Amino acid sequence: MADNQLSDSGSHGHMHASGLNIPFAAFFIVGEIAGSGVLALPKAVDDTGWIGLVLLVACALLSAYTGSILGKSWVIIQERFPEYRQSCPDPYPVLGEKTFGKKGRYVVSFSINFTQFGVSVVFLLLASENVEDLVEKWSGTDLSFCIWLIILAGIICPLTWFGTPADFWPVAVGATVATAIACILLLVKVARDQGLYDPVLHSTVEFEPFFMAFGTIVFAFGGHPGFPTFQTSMKRPGDFKWAVLLGYLVVLAMYLPISTVAYVIYGKNVAANILLMKGGGVVNQMVEVLITLHLVLGFLIVINVFCQEMESYARVPRHFTWKRCVFRTLVVVLILFVAETIPKFGAILSLVGGSTVTILAYICPSLIYLKLKAVRHEDMIQIVNGHSGDVVPEASQGLPLWVKVMNIEIIVLGTVAGIASTYSAIKAIISSDFSKPCYV
Repeated sequence: MADNQLSDSGSHGHMHASGLNIPFAAFFIVGEIAGSGVLALPKAVDDTGWIGLVLLVACALLSAYTGSILGKSWVIIQERFPEYRQSCPDPYPVLGEKTFGKKGRYVVSFSINFTQFGVSVVFLLLASENVEDLVEKWSGTDLSFCIWLIILAGIICPLTWFGTPADFWPVAVGATVATAIACILLLVKVARDQGLYDPVLHSTVEFEPFFMAFGTIVFAFGGHPGFPTFQTSMKRPGDFKWAVLLGYLVVLAMYLPISTVAYVIYGKNVAANILLMKGGGVVNQMVEVLITLHLVLGFLIVINVFCQEMESYARVPRHFTWKRCVFRTLVVVLILFVAETIPKFGAILSLVGGSTVTILAYICPSLIYLKLKAVRHEDMIQIVNGHSGDVVPEASQGLPLWVKVMNIEIIVLGTVAGIASTYSAIKAIISSDFSKPCYV
């Protein structure tokens, strides 16, 4: 009981001598989340109908809440296990292990790695497509998209050698500013297209497109794999809930206007990537440059989380060393290989969003928080040692009934919607023809 009271009181929890403050942590959250969502959400909203706009707001609020309780959970862990008050390369898997034993760690770890690796591949693919399009427009040079993948991977690779988010905060600021300006310009471009499609017709809402769109929406808000890593880089980890709230308000301010205007003006004519809509001229090219900049910077943020956990397994030292450079270079090469193998990743976004992102964003945070608030410190030791059968949950640790019910509802809704979205995405992948690998 005392542990929970200490964690959830007015205290900020354990403090570090230096680290990220609330605004900079929020920059990292926005930098990780925003970007691909700006391009894909207008089509997702059309596939879900006007309810998609409601779903957009609901997912933002739910994601902010689950991100907040994930932060609270980590503060509780730091209070109960002092060894985690300093730097920790894999905080989310630690949360899974401390609450549900080794199995909990494995589920969280697999979900994070699948998500972050998939997001990195998608970011590299989208950035390469944009660069190919821009270079062809500007110079008339028709260099293969597959070649641009190699060039971009080579440019980005040395930048992945930074240690933790605190080491490269300008990347997060740059990614956020680039996306914010791109959203404003894109909003102007779409508004100028009013009357271009008259009358405006909307797609019929069907089961599979709806839940694939749900996966895209969840993907667009699912930054949770990196949240505990950002929190451990903060000077006051207990303030992370405010960084999450600020971050999601900024992301929603980017997503909602462009999705609403595109739904009203384009209807079912909207492209899967809104940048591929005709017209726009210089404005469209400026947006493409800014979004590409975000994708490259976002790649650095996403891959950092993946690499930190993998390095903990590979026993790579935490300080800067040649081993880190070699390890992260190999990771970039592997991402490049997957991108060259499957150069079209449309339904994969829905698959990742509907499966592992849903697990990390909606199911795990609520499960972990409820377990931490219902289990004593002594019983947590039993869980970690594999004796969970001896644990007797306490009847109440101060959580109001409505909070418990709300979290249970989030778990149930996330599970049902995630299964439906994953099924729809897998069916779409199986029934579609993938492009041939670049090296064939």
